[in-house]
Formats: sequence, structure tokens, C-alpha cells
Amino acid sequence: MGMGTKKEHGRWNRINSSSYSNSSGLISAIFIVFVLFVAISSATPLFISEQIAYSTGRRLLQAQKPCPVSFENLNYTVITSRCKGPRYPPTECCNAFKDFACPYADELNDPQNNCATTMFSYINLYGKYPPGLFANECRDSKRGLECTD
Repeated sequence: MGMGTKKEHGRWNRINSSSYSNSSGLISAIFIVFVLFVAISSATPLFISEQIAYSTGRRLLQAQKPCPVSFENLNYTVITSRCKGPRYPPTECCNAFKDFACPYADELNDPQNNCATTMFSYINLYGKYPPGLFANECRDSKRGLECTD
């Protein structure tokens, strides 16, 4: 009986040790998967930032060329005399805006310069218009205002 117990006890040890080695193998596999996951996920932002750095789109802090039009020296009465608050009638305001801006359409649509920003700064300085008045009210199509000759 003593021998049988030892054999059973030995068998128990073998079963126990083999399940222990299986458990340690499983833990090692989980650890390796975890390390790979961390390595891959930490590499992802580098790829994204490289894409952003090489994008050709306009970025917020992109340096712009100065505007070739001297908007600070133009006469804004074509807008301020026709587009008056408190109602700011859309037809009169948009027609006045087109009369003023259309001669400079090529410069205003060039994303490489600061013409549009400069022009709207002076329009708001002289007319004290609500923010977005012309952008929200004046649209001929999905592309914006149509300037015809």
C-alpha cells in the first residue's frame, strides 16, 4: 500500500508539474502577445504623424504669402452704404459684397496668400458686421459666390 501511494503520489506530481509547465507556457504566450500589441500600438502614432507632416493640404500654421492687393487702401463704402443693420438685407448685402470682392476673386481664392483674411478684417473693421454675415448669407452655389464678367 505504501508503494501504491508513492506511485499515485508520483503520478500526481507528474500531472501537477506538466499542468504547471502548460500554465507557464500559456502565460509566456500571453506576455509575448501583450508585448507585440504594445509595440505595434506605440508605432502607430509615428506613422500617422508622418502622414500629417507630408500632407499637401492647408494647415493652420502654414506660412502664407502676403496679399498682392492693398485691401487696407480700398474704398469700402460700396459695401457699408448698401449693407446696413440691424436687418442686413441679404440681397443688398450680397450684391454689395460681390461688387466689392469679385474683381479680386483670383487673389481671394488663392490659399497660398492671406487676401481673404485681410479683406474680411477690413470689411468688419469698417462695417462692424456680425461674424459670418457674408459667409452665411451669400451663396450662389455649393462653390460659393459666382462672379461673372
